[in-house]
Amino acid sequence: MRGVVMYAPGDVRVEDRPEPAVLEPTDAVIRLSATCICGSDLWPYRGDDEIHRPSPMGHEYAGIVEEVGSAVSGVKPGEFVVGSFFASDNSCEICREGYQTSCIHRVGIGSEGAQAQRMRVPLADGTLVATPDVPTEDLVPDFLAASDVLGTGWFAAVAAETGPGKTVVVVGDGAVGLLGVLAAKELGAERIIAMSRHEPRQQLALEFGATDIVTERGDAGVQHIKDLTSGLGAHSVIEAVGTQESMMQAIRSTRPGGHVGYVGVTHGVALPGQELFFSHVHLHGGPAPVRRFLPDLMERIWNRSIRPGKVFDLDLSLEEAAAGYRAMDSRQAIKVLLRP
Repeated sequence: MRGVVMYAPGDVRVEDRPEPAVLEPTDAVIRLSATCICGSDLWPYRGDDEIHRPSPMGHEYAGIVEEVGSAVSGVKPGEFVVGSFFASDNSCEICREGYQTSCIHRVGIGSEGAQAQRMRVPLADGTLVATPDVPTEDLVPDFLAASDVLGTGWFAAVAAETGPGKTVVVVGDGAVGLLGVLAAKELGAERIIAMSRHEPRQQLALEFGATDIVTERGDAGVQHIKDLTSGLGAHSVIEAVGTQESMMQAIRSTRPGGHVGYVGVTHGVALPGQELFFSHVHLHGGPAPVRRFLPDLMERIWNRSIRPGKVFDLDLSLEEAAAGYRAMDSRQAIKVLLRP
């Protein structure tokens, strides 16, 4: 089969890779209907994460089950399924508390490489969720978004205690931040302030439910948020970048007693203890437990009440993956969908 492999920063190739197979009784093999490039894939692409050997890429997936192991009973061949970027048994004590990405038996999907024609999914019963029937083609991007960026934006909104009557700020205008806007809207936020300097992303944020746009960053961005909130700051802030600047911008935009939901993969973030101590700001985040939210999110997509697939603004064939990476790296695309 064909799959994407990263050899070094900026060096992405599509090449022949071994066909996946059921290795454990709990495995499933799926044929990808669509896959995509994640913002987190840009960290190694830019050299911020080390690459020690050629690495299969991709951890977002939706497709048709082709084969299952002897212990799999929750999904069957022919079903359309979505799963998270961490495989989980969905039954251990941590999973039952809603943190499947910290499952005691978790397996990272990235090692399987979802930017490919087919992939093996470990712990299939706990990881995969099937749709009522095979969806129409126009819904495939929406279901693919549920595999990571929608679930991650949703978790950020939940972690930030978003809800009715709340003012929510979203730091980051990538796919996760934009879907954090959508999540805040669905969860009933009264005011949603998207921080973005890019007009196409601003327009999508407004379409997803943003009520205000703030273009400034850093201290100027914080001051603008304070100006919009009677000097207090927001009740809830979603941090969807993962840098020192974005994290401090999020914390400083939050009112005392407010909540920050952080889901940007952190790089070089160090929190000033005394400032945090006196801020009375709650911090909660980490790798989003997407599996917790999948049944609800997939039902909303099936019923067409949300269309998260709008974050895909560039649609390429799998063979064009290198061009997709270049487009996202240069911010010419929000998120690239790849067709195997």
